[in-house]
Amino acid sequence: MTITINCDMGESFGIYTLGDDEACMPFVTHANIACGFHASDPQVMWRTVRLAKKYGLDIGAHPGFPDREGFGRREIKLGRDETAAMVIYQVGALKGFLDSEHTPLSHIKPHGSLFGMAMKDEGMAHGIADAAEVFGVPVIGFSNCVMEDVYRERNIPYFCEFYFDLDYDDRGWQIITVEHVPVAPDVAVARVLRAVNEGKVLSVNNKEVEVRADSICVHSDTPGAAAIAEAVHNALKSRLPRQADEDSAG
Repeated sequence: MTITINCDMGESFGIYTLGDDEACMPFVTHANIACGFHASDPQVMWRTVRLAKKYGLDIGAHPGFPDREGFGRREIKLGRDETAAMVIYQVGALKGFLDSEHTPLSHIKPHGSLFGMAMKDEGMAHGIADAAEVFGVPVIGFSNCVMEDVYRERNIPYFCEFYFDLDYDDRGWQIITVEHVPVAPDVAVARVLRAVNEGKVLSVNNKEVEVRADSICVHSDTPGAAAIAEAVHNALKSRLPRQADEDSAG
């Protein structure tokens, strides 16, 4: 099974830098670029698009709530149309920069609490699906939740991701926090390999829960993100799409 590694990028703003995007780029396959609501600005978006293109990454939009102070990780209740409009607006902004670089939009990955709320709110899940249909791209989402039900019902292509730097509850859902704690690379690799090979993770209550890991998420604001990305990349190298392409070419 082919596995991808996606990384949330372009989350700096003005003179403030968050994460070392370029250091992570050699070790991921997909870049999710913030679109100006939870983080980023036009200059950061354009610069990140150019960097991701330089490294040959698939580039997707990372729309979130208009909540810079909370980094988009605080919940805001929206209806379906409000959600769709918010996502279309942000993805459209990023697509302008992608068009300027003659680079296609690869996917949409909702950010933070927008992602988390769409896991349980049918209207918000449909709003994200509405936006995905506008742009004709797949969504990075989550398994065993409303989001997956909506995407399957509407035939929206989607990929489920796994987080090595977040805890999981007893449903097998990630626990979204405003800040991420450090994770040692070897611990991250062990969690990833178990999720990929066994479809399991240990919850905060020490319960074995099922997860699906089509794509591994790297949060660029997790301390030591580049080192973790490199370790995960090396552990999954034979299963990554670019490695598979190289092997078949050789």
